[in-house]
Formats: sequence, C-alpha cells, structure tokens
Amino acid sequence: MYIAFEGIDTVGKSTQIERLAKHFPDVLVTREPGGTELGKKIRTILLEEGNISARSEILLFLADRAEHTETLIRPNLERMIFSDRSFLSGIAYAHVHEGVAVDILLQLNRFATDNLFPDRIILFTIDEGSLRSRLGGKTGDAIEMRGIRYMMEVQKTMEELVDLLGIEYILVDATAPVDTITRQLIDYINQG
Repeated sequence: MYIAFEGIDTVGKSTQIERLAKHFPDVLVTREPGGTELGKKIRTILLEEGNISARSEILLFLADRAEHTETLIRPNLERMIFSDRSFLSGIAYAHVHEGVAVDILLQLNRFATDNLFPDRIILFTIDEGSLRSRLGGKTGDAIEMRGIRYMMEVQKTMEELVDLLGIEYILVDATAPVDTITRQLIDYINQG
C-alpha cells in the first residue's frame, strides 16, 4: 500500500512518519522532493537556492516526481510505502504560486508518474494561529519564506483537491496531541 502524507510545512508529517515506521518496521519511507539521488540535488535547488522562475520550479518538482515514481515507488509496490509528500502537494503549491490551472497540473502529474498515484492520502491540516505559533521565529526554506497566507492557501487547495481525486483519504487535525494522531493513523492504516 502506497500512502502519501500531505500537508503544509510544520504540521507533523515527518514526526508521524517516524513514529509509524517503528510500528510498521517493514515500511519503505521516502519523501518528495529528495527520495532519490537526483531528487536530493533537485531538493537543494528548490529549497536552498530558491532563486528560480515559477515554471522552472514546477518542472523541477515534476522531474523529481518522475524519477521518484520510476526508480523507488513502482519497484516497491508490493511493500508498504510512506511518502512525505506526493503529487497533491505538487499541484497545490504550483496552483497557488503560479496560478496554473489544476487540470493542467493534474495532466502533468499523470505524465510524470505514469498514472501511478498513492492508494491513500493522509492530509494534515492546521489553523492559521497554530501555524503562526509553530513557525515562530523559525528561518524557513525558500517555500516557507512565501508566508503564512500563502501556506494557508496551499492547505485550502489541498483540501479541495483531495475531495475531487477519488483517492481514499483521511483528514488529520495537526493540533491534536502527537500520541492521539499516531493511534488514529495506526488504526487507519490497519483498516486496509
């Protein structure tokens, strides 16, 4: 089962993946961007350099997703896979940042993944006040530097998209206690 953990920065995706990996020891854990050697290079360009055009950014994310799908996800579909982000983030961030139509972005992502999308999506959500508190004085990467309003708009787009995609999903309140979320997700994963 291929499960994507989605949500804006600071919502606890990485924390929960780390905790769940202890409960599901045979899981393959990966992330976008950066799950492959090419992806690590692309991640550096996207998140550390950050001085590229919006269209180039979209294409770099798609290149990472294509490599990730072809070399890591597809060969391991018989295993449980946890991916920190997937195409849902790609579409939401690109739509909000560049204003590219969702249907075009969906077509590009279908091409990049050769129509291989996650079996399930776990979407973490957070309110603006809690996000502001979590970000605090944190120095963010190039994407976080776009601001809280931008991130909240990305979250709203993710919530709208996940309803339209026909992929099984669960919404998780990122402000709930960490142990509560972990138990909720173990139950959800074990349902399948």
